[in-house]
Amino acid sequence: MFKFDPFSPEVDANPFPFYQVLRDEHPLFWSEEANMWVLSRYEDIVTALNDWETYSSAQGNLMTELPNRAGATLGTTDPPRHDRLRALIQKAVTKRALDHVMEPARQAAKAHLQAVADKDQFDFVSEFSARYTLDLIVYLFALPAEDQEIVRQKAVLMVQSDPETRTKGPEHLAAYEWMVDYTDKLVAKRKQNPGEDLLSGFITSEIDGEKLLDREIQLTVTTLIMAGIESLSGYMTMLMKNITDHPEARDALVADPSKIPAAIEESLRFNTSAQRFRRCVQKEVTLHGQTMKPGDFVCLAYGSGNRDERQFPNPDVYDVSRNPKGHLGFGGGVHACLGTAIARLACKVAVEEVLTQFPNIGAVDQDLRWMPSSTFRSPLSLLVSTR
Repeated sequence: MFKFDPFSPEVDANPFPFYQVLRDEHPLFWSEEANMWVLSRYEDIVTALNDWETYSSAQGNLMTELPNRAGATLGTTDPPRHDRLRALIQKAVTKRALDHVMEPARQAAKAHLQAVADKDQFDFVSEFSARYTLDLIVYLFALPAEDQEIVRQKAVLMVQSDPETRTKGPEHLAAYEWMVDYTDKLVAKRKQNPGEDLLSGFITSEIDGEKLLDREIQLTVTTLIMAGIESLSGYMTMLMKNITDHPEARDALVADPSKIPAAIEESLRFNTSAQRFRRCVQKEVTLHGQTMKPGDFVCLAYGSGNRDERQFPNPDVYDVSRNPKGHLGFGGGVHACLGTAIARLACKVAVEEVLTQFPNIGAVDQDLRWMPSSTFRSPLSLLVSTR
């Protein structure tokens, strides 16, 4: 009897065989272990993403949600409240982030790569991606230098879950509470002394006399720090894993760096770190011969939709010349990730610098340990060779 447990180490290690069975045999599947339905085909997932009235995010969008977050962030609100939040946040993001982040990102990448320049191999996570993404968040939000390490530690814990209990454990909840308290104090300080950083932008952002509420700023910053440090690091690590696992792709990018943006999009499709998010069904839905009831939770398996051969020919092939329009690496619909432009820019700069420093960067035979998270998927460490 087929089972799909999105909290299991087996799914963390390799979800794609499970996804294939789901798509072919159980396109709407009730997971006893997760206590929710699972949608695995691309078309069904896109339909759900575009129908927020039926598939609501207001009860939380993470597979294991953090307390008191639902209903107060972009990812956990529906229109019209979501539209107001997005407009105010987008105004601050576009005004500050992209124009000024490229050069600091490039300098951070160069510095961390220089630190490993003489090594035959290094851990891409602990020695590059985790440090690089932390630098970006520190820059964007003007975080105090002395807070960097503890902020990183708490962000990493926030996205994880206890693989045994399938819930957030005490250490994960404590990390979340710490981060909420930390951002609350940051907001208070920045109100007294605003600057040119993104947090100041959230505080001052205004449309027709309306501003973000303090709690909205607090939880938005908490979410963005979590996503910017751990989710972006995880995605960047998966991108490097894809490149090093496929030397022909690496060589193509070294020969023609203009292909790097296409490689980023293909990685978002082929092996994204954002694997599964949830919604709550608001009205009865009959699909593939089964019926979801109001109040049921449903998992949208982005990682499965991205490998659906009904949408992407030869989906299990990593092809940097592919143009995977409509991939689900950043979600979709009204809840498409707001940070896509920054994430793409950060990854582009990182890959350019990595391949310039290490044009022969390659995979190392290793047993990967995967982050225990039902939503995100990335290795806790990734050894790469430099010669």
